[in-house]
Amino acid sequence: MPITLAKGGNLSLSKQDPNLTRAVLGLGWDVRSTDGQDFDLDASAFLLTSSGKVRSDADFIFYNQMKSVDGSVEHTGDNRTGAGEGDDEQIKIDLSKVPADVQTVSFTVTIHDAEARRQSFGQVRNAFIRLVNEQTQNEIVRFDLGEDFSTETAVIFAEVYRNAGEWKFRAVGQGFAGGLGALARNYGISI
Repeated sequence: MPITLAKGGNLSLSKQDPNLTRAVLGLGWDVRSTDGQDFDLDASAFLLTSSGKVRSDADFIFYNQMKSVDGSVEHTGDNRTGAGEGDDEQIKIDLSKVPADVQTVSFTVTIHDAEARRQSFGQVRNAFIRLVNEQTQNEIVRFDLGEDFSTETAVIFAEVYRNAGEWKFRAVGQGFAGGLGALARNYGISI
């Protein structure tokens, strides 16, 4: 049975599942019925140094750059509607391949073309992120985002980070205005 974290909570992955090396971060959501226009939510990952910034634009993993150069993080594909049950998008991480100078991998979700479509996370419900051991398929930890957002068009869902020689998972749940561009600039991506 997975551990369910509240916003701000963290869990030692190394203690919870000592054999974990390859994990799948599953992200899911439903959209409230609006004017019938589709929502296209996009999951991304940022490989961050201890300064909280990427080393280069190659550390931004998303629908147009689906795999990190070192192969440690891989996006499995863009779901443009959020239809169906379970994970809407997945990002895989191989902890054994994450470069030593990467301290944190931040997992985010943004709404594509949110401003033009007048969409925000205030219209999204049942959003979650879960971490699954890829080899055993055991769900280790889950964070249900809640509905604390109104006008935000980007959310930092969670982070997997190094701390004192172990890997940890933190439930972040921080909203951002300005969509993917603002979020990417926050992490040092030049857009």
